[in-house]
Amino acid sequence: MQRFNATVLLTLFLLPAVSAAADTVTAGSMAIVREDEGYLFREGPDKVFFYQLTAKSLNGKYKRSNYIHPLYDLDGNVLTEDFPEDHRHHRGIFWAWHQVVVNGKRVGDQWINEDSIWEVQDSEILPREKESAAVWVKLHWKSPRWLDNRGKQKPFVEETTTVRAHAQEGNIRKIDFTIELTALEDDVRIGGSEDVKGYGGFSTRIRLPKDIRFLGHNGPVTPRVTSVRAGPWLDFSGSYGAKPGSGLTVLTHPSSPGFPQSWILRSSGSMQNAAYPGRHLTRIPTDESLKFRYRLVVHRGELTRDRLDQFQDRYGKEDQ
Repeated sequence: MQRFNATVLLTLFLLPAVSAAADTVTAGSMAIVREDEGYLFREGPDKVFFYQLTAKSLNGKYKRSNYIHPLYDLDGNVLTEDFPEDHRHHRGIFWAWHQVVVNGKRVGDQWINEDSIWEVQDSEILPREKESAAVWVKLHWKSPRWLDNRGKQKPFVEETTTVRAHAQEGNIRKIDFTIELTALEDDVRIGGSEDVKGYGGFSTRIRLPKDIRFLGHNGPVTPRVTSVRAGPWLDFSGSYGAKPGSGLTVLTHPSSPGFPQSWILRSSGSMQNAAYPGRHLTRIPTDESLKFRYRLVVHRGELTRDRLDQFQDRYGKEDQ
């Protein structure tokens, strides 16, 4: 694969195709632009999202990287938030854990950006694949609490993440995440918050309009303090701009650990989380990867439960 150190534009030719119902692939092109702080995904003249590769902070605090913000809906409205006033450590589309433990020692809290470093080892724009564009990134997790015998920070997890954006199909766009974690030390464990909520893992910090609606496999969902069992997908829809509004669905691939994961949901001032592993620690293996797969479906207007079940079913049948 070719690596890029300067600004690169990858343009993909879209094949005309028809999916189900009114969903048809629109004319246009997908592109990725390498910028100083990360990768900007575009479709034609429209921004899709920005992947934050380098470290970012708010006046030197809440330092973080390796996340998506801003994420745009199909009408150009920004769906995500970064450094929100109520929870400064929240950031766009992110994956992080409260408990990060190496050989029995607590080395950081990724969720609140405490003693947590995501050091980029490599990144590249992948060769085009049909009507999609993707970036692959390899990172090392580090912490000032985990040092080698010379007093230097020593990596304890290798993360490889692929983010792929598909061309818009009618009133939807799909964005895929594959996150693989491999331990570089013998005993590395991760866990969510240690309270009854147990939040941690793949999360979306999206704007929450007053008419935000939650829909799961079994119907409308009401957020509560603790986790909710709502099925393998969760949809969030509301008024993000002009009618008919917008929505974001998170699909979980059946190959992901803990499938179907429980959900931590909030109707105001917080994030939405596909919680894994909960409050109890789970081990990251050294001889294989702990692999998470999620798909975001950004849509214009509302989607029916049956339609979202179809998306989940198709996603679940894709290669693992």
